[in-house]
Amino acid sequence: MNLNEVNNLINDVINEVSKIIVDKNDVIRLLLMAILANGHVLIEDFPGLAKTLMAKSLAKVLGCKFSRVQFTPDLLPADIIGTMVYNQNTGNFEFRHGPIFTNILLGDEINRAPPKTQSALLEAMQERQVTVEGKTYKLSDPFIVIATQNPIEYEGTYPLPEAQVDRFIMKLNIGYPSKEGEIDMLKRRILRKTDEIELRTLASPEIIIESQKAIENVYVSDEILNYIVNIVRATRKHNYVEVGVSPRGTLALLKLSRVKAVIDGRDYVIPDDVKEIAPYVLAHRLILKSELWIKGINPADIIQQIINEIEVPKSIR
Repeated sequence: MNLNEVNNLINDVINEVSKIIVDKNDVIRLLLMAILANGHVLIEDFPGLAKTLMAKSLAKVLGCKFSRVQFTPDLLPADIIGTMVYNQNTGNFEFRHGPIFTNILLGDEINRAPPKTQSALLEAMQERQVTVEGKTYKLSDPFIVIATQNPIEYEGTYPLPEAQVDRFIMKLNIGYPSKEGEIDMLKRRILRKTDEIELRTLASPEIIIESQKAIENVYVSDEILNYIVNIVRATRKHNYVEVGVSPRGTLALLKLSRVKAVIDGRDYVIPDDVKEIAPYVLAHRLILKSELWIKGINPADIIQQIINEIEVPKSIR
């Protein structure tokens, strides 16, 4: 695929998913960007905001296999990865694949699972394979995890450690729809006369892989690379920050800036690509000094402050 074909595919997918997800084209766009950057997404927001529906609809339109896991305190690693099962016909133990063997996995309320189970999933996210009884099994390609957290119920939860949060290429909030969007949602439901809606399949796992490879051809100048690194390094020196963004975050910012360029119809990255995507990529990777949490300092505000202060490159080609 060439970059124009990827751009057309992105726009077609957004238009198709927006038939069922109202007033959230910006969130659909960000999720699609993460998929094309081959990265995982953490969504933290209130219940009932169509997180599951959005992930399932994206998987349907992209032609990808979809699985959902509801995380609970008694969930075991084997419930996600799979386990060895005795086959009476052959007299041997055989591996029964768990829901992790899919293209798009929705991990609902990931912070409700115990650390051992979280770790099993997050290790698979990084390695894109699992090992059971000494044998390694490759996961599907593409393999994308969309994990959710509920920000209002913390009793009985196990917050993700910072090192594990860093494995998500971006963190999103969906937010409530506008008044007009919510009215439009009701009108569409009345016209459909059913809760179900049919979505067209516009792609396949193979097309997604081809699109990911095409994005690798987006040009990034030395000035833009320097700009990305300056932003990241500034997080490590900020007075409010205990631990700044890791090199993994630097790579994530590069990858998503390239996808953003393609969405806007360019084959090269400009500073605005970096500026727009940076808060979603970097804010969740900051560890603030403990006293600042009490004051309610927002990591996204720190990223925006840094962006405003870093000199923007004039030459980009």
